[in-house]
Amino acid sequence: METINIQETKTHLSWLIEQAAKGEPFVIAIADKPLVKVIPLNVPKSDQKRRVGFLAGHIIVPDDFDQMGSTEIERIFGGDK
Repeated sequence: METINIQETKTHLSWLIEQAAKGEPFVIAIADKPLVKVIPLNVPKSDQKRRVGFLAGHIIVPDDFDQMGSTEIERIFGGDK
């Protein structure tokens, strides 16, 4: 994460905000002392669970998923050993 002096922040504020909105947060410092962190509002908090993927969080996979239909599969493919 980049640390930027407040004078430079004033000069490049629009560009810095654009970069932060794209997910590149930065720290504003005064006299090389970090003061504030700028992050986009849509970033999940560290205690929030991030869900990635199509329909993530909307589909529940049963615990016995790997056993579902095993009787039917054995019947179709002749589960005799």
